[in-house]
Amino acid sequence: MPLFVATGLVGLAGGYAASKVGWPLPWMVGSLLAIILVRCLTPWQLSEIPNGRKCGQCIIGIGIGLHFTPAVIEQVASHFLLIVFGALFTTLSSGISVWLLRRTGEDRATAFFASMPGGSGEMVNLGARNGAVLSQVAAAQSLRVLAVVLCVPALFKFLLGDGVPLNHAGSVSWGWLAVIVPLGVAMGFAWQRLRQPNPWLFGPLLVAASLSLAGNLQIALPNGASQIGQWLIGSGLACHFNRAFFRRAPSFLGRTLVATGLCMAIAGSAAWGLSVMTELDLRSLTLGMMPGGIAEMSLTAETLQLSVPLVTALQVMRLLFVLFLAEPLFRCWKRTTAESAR
Repeated sequence: MPLFVATGLVGLAGGYAASKVGWPLPWMVGSLLAIILVRCLTPWQLSEIPNGRKCGQCIIGIGIGLHFTPAVIEQVASHFLLIVFGALFTTLSSGISVWLLRRTGEDRATAFFASMPGGSGEMVNLGARNGAVLSQVAAAQSLRVLAVVLCVPALFKFLLGDGVPLNHAGSVSWGWLAVIVPLGVAMGFAWQRLRQPNPWLFGPLLVAASLSLAGNLQIALPNGASQIGQWLIGSGLACHFNRAFFRRAPSFLGRTLVATGLCMAIAGSAAWGLSVMTELDLRSLTLGMMPGGIAEMSLTAETLQLSVPLVTALQVMRLLFVLFLAEPLFRCWKRTTAESAR
């Protein structure tokens, strides 16, 4: 049996078990934990399902895009400045992580690019251009996503409960989906060819959101599609972890976890302040400001019946800040330090 088939079966078993105990995002978290346990506790090194993570991101991207309707976008646009501030604040709060890693002996480039929230692949590429230790940058980014995926949905579900049900129609239009899905896949290929970040999430999301807004569609994916996307994303992420990963520089990984926890606490405090000032939903603001992946946080918002467009807008805005500001800020910091040393 090919190893990737076994990966899928182990992931399905983990997702099914997690769904039976009521864990939030069960098909992502369950498959993630099951595959990590098999890879860490047995000699059976399960391999990633070919293009599985891309397919999962495509499904989730289309599902997220279908939440965008004219009424919802009007509401999100009315809080544009708040979204910019929230995204910029959480981006700058990663300075706490940079400071912690620098204080404990990491070089400047590694500490900086390992601490940036979001865009893990892009941060590895930027770190390579600026002399960072790539293995540690990749490890820190992977561990941050793992920690957020495992902790944030559980904390929201068990501490904050469910959100207020949203009026997002759940009807399925196979005619529209027959148009949206192929166009979304084509856009994913195009964005990948243009070397854009997260092409298999953003490409389909852009297509689905554009058509949903243009036609005011009020449709959704069929039942089970979100679970398939969760399973594929969780299975793909889990294959980055094994015993060697957790044995490699354990003190560095521990400091990364501490820094991630501090950033999450800062994001939660800022979200509470913004919620008090604007009367927007605290859960949606907090989730949107968490230092996790866009697909995972938007899925959490959908599962907990929060504002998916608001969460997605905050996550996308922060990713844009990270992609466009990270390298210029690092070079400015490096130049300023060099001038001070003269």
